[in-house]
Amino acid sequence: MAAELTRSDVQRIAALAHLELTGDEQELFTAQLSQILHYAEQIQQVDTRGIAPMAHVGSEHTERDDEPRPSLSVEDALANAPDAAPEAGLFRVPRVIGG
Repeated sequence: MAAELTRSDVQRIAALAHLELTGDEQELFTAQLSQILHYAEQIQQVDTRGIAPMAHVGSEHTERDDEPRPSLSVEDALANAPDAAPEAGLFRVPRVIGG
């Protein structure tokens, strides 16, 4: 069995994630993360010898076939765009990486 998760562990995890937690949040997350770790320990105790590894949990086909379907026209897609260039069929989006 693993060592018990402590409040200082949660503080260290929060610091690594650049999160500021209140004292109440630290207490709550310590309890919640401890429960998650205990559950993971229980899962590790399950005997899986003789069970073949799987790439997917479910064996049934859950994805639809990739079939072309009608979609918006360029004009409709650009109709409400705030910074559209209809002649080019494009619209501008704010920069999210770099400055």
